[in-house]
Amino acid sequence: MTKKEFAKLLSDNGVFTSKAESERKLDAIFSELESVLKTEKEVNFIGFGKFEVIERAERMGRNPKTGVEIKIEAKNSVKFKAGKSLLEAVK
Repeated sequence: MTKKEFAKLLSDNGVFTSKAESERKLDAIFSELESVLKTEKEVNFIGFGKFEVIERAERMGRNPKTGVEIKIEAKNSVKFKAGKSLLEAVK
């Protein structure tokens, strides 16, 4: 499901009055989530799950097409761990 489809679902279910409002509010939520992860490194929604910024170390990789070894730079990545309630809901 895409973000636009999810926004339409929210408006169809009456959570928001229109699809446009749903998209604006989702954009605002995702923007704030991004901002918090930049500074706090962790966002925890009890029962739903936890978003966490992790540091990936520099490593050696291989180009699958040519077989040549390449150096992959260190970078930050976002990890999501589902909470107990979410896991129970999708069983």
